[in-house]
Amino acid sequence: MSTAPREAWNGPIIHAEDLWRTYQMGAEEIHALRGVTFEIQKGEYVAVMGPSGSGKSTLMNLIGCLDTPSKGRYVLRGKVVSEMNDDELAAVRNREIGFVFQTFNLLPRATALHNVELPLVYAGIPKEKRIEQAKNALAMVDLADRMTHKPNELSGGQRQRVAVARALVMNPSILLADEPTGNLDSATGEEIMQLFERLYEQGHTIILVTHEKDIADHAHRTIHIRDGKIESDEARTRA
Repeated sequence: MSTAPREAWNGPIIHAEDLWRTYQMGAEEIHALRGVTFEIQKGEYVAVMGPSGSGKSTLMNLIGCLDTPSKGRYVLRGKVVSEMNDDELAAVRNREIGFVFQTFNLLPRATALHNVELPLVYAGIPKEKRIEQAKNALAMVDLADRMTHKPNELSGGQRQRVAVARALVMNPSILLADEPTGNLDSATGEEIMQLFERLYEQGHTIILVTHEKDIADHAHRTIHIRDGKIESDEARTRA
């Protein structure tokens, strides 16, 4: 399995234009996002930050094709996602986006290898190829020697590495991580952030959603969300 994103794409990975997300709560309209516009290029490492209720989780759901905007245009690798139906969104999620969650979301009775293999099962990849790709993904996160272990036989950091391997196994366009260190102690969390840095250096596009500044500081660009709008969007030069 290649460690870099697959076939060439010359435009931005993400083009978001005037995104709104409105929820109806009885007679009241709640505007979770209010006209958000940004682009993310291939190979960027971006943190999305904001306090609770700022709209960052809503934005993550739109980026991850778990939801569609009430208004506006979202284009992912040239595909207009904001106009897709549920089946098309599911296909894009499986092919284009690798999710890493705070709670790992691993099957407790399945081995690390089988947990990593699952997206390939859903994609209809033949068994022999599935196993090869899953083994390669585990090797990328330094867990080749733990592939037969179940989650309860792994440390928290190792479980999150399994989750990262599962996110990588389809060679997605975007690695989308939601508070990936939230259930880890600070030392283990730092190890996971070093892993993300290594994946970034290999060419992966990473979007990190967090409310913790020290975690966001690992990224090379930070988008701050407040009250459903982009408050600031800053790139950092790193030594």
